[in-house]
Amino acid sequence: MDETAKPQNDEQSLGEIDFIGYISSLAFQAMIFLGEIESPISGKIEKHIPQAKLLIDTLILLRDKTKGNLNEQENQLLEASIYELQLKYVEHAQGVKKDG
Repeated sequence: MDETAKPQNDEQSLGEIDFIGYISSLAFQAMIFLGEIESPISGKIEKHIPQAKLLIDTLILLRDKTKGNLNEQENQLLEASIYELQLKYVEHAQGVKKDG
């Protein structure tokens, strides 16, 4: 009986997933891959621009597929996240061209 109780406790400790949490998580991961935030695992800046682009494209896909189905807060977060991440991505892309 203890074994069945343990997974329920683990699930409860993770919290509920909602759209805002999901978008925030994707945006946070993209910022890590853009080298804007230290990796919580290594504690170091680790750039992986192709992975960041994939996450930005995922956010754009979610925006397009959920159009008209989001509340104002969800829509604003999604739009702002995409905008900020695209700006950061362009900065990195231009930096690569100048350096290379």
